[in-house]
Amino acid sequence: MMQNTLRTWIVIGALAGTAACAQEAPPTVIEDERGAGEAASDAAREAGSEVGAAMETADVKTALTMDATVDAGDINVDTNADTRVVVLRGSVPTSDQRDRAEAIARQEAPGYRIDNQLIVRAR
Repeated sequence: MMQNTLRTWIVIGALAGTAACAQEAPPTVIEDERGAGEAASDAAREAGSEVGAAMETADVKTALTMDATVDAGDINVDTNADTRVVVLRGSVPTSDQRDRAEAIARQEAPGYRIDNQLIVRAR
């Protein structure tokens, strides 16, 4: 009888320990899944930002090229997704073209700050 009681308590203790471990495991798994999900969301958001920045760069460069009043041959357009800044670098023949290039960039990249570093250099 004593052995059966002892055995019963050992089994109950083992089951209780197993149940406690089983209860602790799911939150860890859920936390890991949540962490992986958040990491995936962050990566997707970052990739989306980079794609958005590349699109802004392409839109601005295309608009500059298509504008008949701006000689865009020496204009380089860079976009930083993190700071939301479009940078114009290079040179144009007149200050009017420098100003026009900046206006086009503002129009094509709403929500971005324009850093106009264009140099006026007669050709």
